[in-house]
Amino acid sequence: MLVIDLLVAVLLSLVSIMVAPAPDTSKATIWSSLLLADWQDTYETLHLWTQIIGKIRLALAPKVNHRWHSTLYVTPRGLTTSAIPYRTGSFQIDFDFLDHQLRIETSDGTTKSIELAPRSVADFYQAVMSTLKAIGIQVQIWTMPQEVANPIPFEQDHNHAAYDPEYARRCWRILVQANRVMNLFRSRYVGKYSPVHFFWGSFDLAVTRFSGRRAPEHPGGVPNMADWVTREAYSHEVSSCGFWFGDGSTEALFYAYSYPEPEGFKDYLVQPHSAFYNSQMREFVLPYEAVRQADDPDTILLTFLQSTYEAAANLGNWDRAALEYTPVIPSHAN
Repeated sequence: MLVIDLLVAVLLSLVSIMVAPAPDTSKATIWSSLLLADWQDTYETLHLWTQIIGKIRLALAPKVNHRWHSTLYVTPRGLTTSAIPYRTGSFQIDFDFLDHQLRIETSDGTTKSIELAPRSVADFYQAVMSTLKAIGIQVQIWTMPQEVANPIPFEQDHNHAAYDPEYARRCWRILVQANRVMNLFRSRYVGKYSPVHFFWGSFDLAVTRFSGRRAPEHPGGVPNMADWVTREAYSHEVSSCGFWFGDGSTEALFYAYSYPEPEGFKDYLVQPHSAFYNSQMREFVLPYEAVRQADDPDTILLTFLQSTYEAAANLGNWDRAALEYTPVIPSHAN
């Protein structure tokens, strides 16, 4: 009877696998629609929640050049701080946009969760800080939001309290696609380059290539950002690109810029045809909708990233032969 029972169990398992619905990998799902007006309130709240978590990493992680120790990273479920050293161990904080939880895990096996649901920034801040304190993690952060207009200290912000799980999930799905393609673009470079990382101040995903040369001191003047932060970030020549969800006047877009901007940069012929130089932003931009609706979103995005990099590298006289990766195919390869 035991053998028969085992055979039945195996057959039932195979049947369940065969009838399980396949994951939705349609282009409309993986490159989600996300018009700003549809999720503005959730966007603003989530932006501030990520700032709280990002500032915790900034306060406790070892300092890395260009403030890379402050960023978050895209995961198969959301966003993460990655492991943050603490005393003789480490901990990690993750946004999970599938189960809509904020998870805090420590190297001693402790796991705590906070539900992601409509709640004020002040309430979220209190929940996070009290949970950390309860598991023995002591941290103090500057509670004033960065790079936002009319900032309210986290502990006083009862105005931003929206969370629509569907739109939070769409936000993450877009980040997954942008992260995937930008990592492919990143892999083609052997010079110094950044990770593909999420900046919680501006709520954008970015990757940066470096020429290897020092840059002239940045003039500063970036709205809602300290000049010393900008100058440290742009201490060396860069070609940077990324994805931004937009603001009240601009929908989501991919962007690319160079610092310092070489002569002729804005007039360089970049691809695809839907890309253009935005004089106000001083960046090349490619509307997200142009990528989402393309027959081959990956190719159109990679074309934009590559052609805008070439504009910076060619006009800036970068040593491309030394900086770019040329794969070596063995002679015996098929």
